Amino acid sequence: MEVLLTMMEILAALVLIFVLGLVSVIFLEAYRRRHNNAHVEAPAIFEDPKSLKQVPCPNIFDPAEKYLSLIIPAFNEEHRLPGALDETMNYLQQRAANDKSFSYEVLIIDDGSRDGTKRVAFDFVKKYGVNNVRVILLGKNHGKGEAIRKGMLHSRGELLLMLDADGATKVTDLEKLENQIHAVARKGHGDSAADKATFRISDIPIVAFGSRAHLEEKALATRKWYRNFLMKGFHLVVLLAAGPGIRDTQCGFKMFTRSAARKLFTNIRLKRWCFDVELVFLCKWFGIPMLEISVNWSEIPGSKVNPLSIPNMLWELALMSVGYRTRIWKINS
Repeated sequence: MEVLLTMMEILAALVLIFVLGLVSVIFLEAYRRRHNNAHVEAPAIFEDPKSLKQVPCPNIFDPAEKYLSLIIPAFNEEHRLPGALDETMNYLQQRAANDKSFSYEVLIIDDGSRDGTKRVAFDFVKKYGVNNVRVILLGKNHGKGEAIRKGMLHSRGELLLMLDADGATKVTDLEKLENQIHAVARKGHGDSAADKATFRISDIPIVAFGSRAHLEEKALATRKWYRNFLMKGFHLVVLLAAGPGIRDTQCGFKMFTRSAARKLFTNIRLKRWCFDVELVFLCKWFGIPMLEISVNWSEIPGSKVNPLSIPNMLWELALMSVGYRTRIWKINS
């Protein structure tokens, strides 16, 4: 009996040491990342592949020059990117032809791809011109969050849409997000002639989250078991880390007004899968209205999510919770 008690005491001591060690590591890593919102500072230039001239890179703090910016992160997307870009460009060109006031740009962020993603992206720049399609090269892989952040900070739109390179969500669904943002923005704006004259959607912080929550029941029946396990567990952890408000934080289809993007993407620290959750946390911190809007979505083969993503996601969420709740991570207003 005494031997059993001794073994239990040793086991309890080992568990306690492990827990204390893990907590210490989390705190130390959160402290190390306290200035991580600076992220990657690659040269702020675009290159025109036709003339090989360098084009000045805009900044999120500059006034908007386009109505809509589409930011597409791409890591080893040589095969899926062309179809998604063809569909996107066809939609944008048709809309611009029907509405002369509509202007757009597409930013492709190559997150250190090792395949032909860079070549594919520059083919579209050559076809449509550097004023409409631009490529940012991060050099090495930093993560989806970093790629999107870089695109957001160097975009020119009044409205900024992030969307995945696989085309899982139909680009036409951006109008759902766009219309809801305009509706909410105008509710808080007067109806007088003076108010209408000064109204600029880019100045009103609002975020619209594309959502697949309405597809969850069907998805559970068709999606691979490990992705269901990942999603259910992740939803629980997200609820604990960021609180309620958005049912589907991970849909890669989100729209920001320029004002909202400026506040959020100068503050995010997470570079990979969980930056979406950090966006929800920061929206609540700043009091930015969040809209969740159902979008059409289909699963495209080639997903980068796998069972090994689970510990990485949990690690990032733990860092976020500790960093913000201890005020180690300062938020710039």
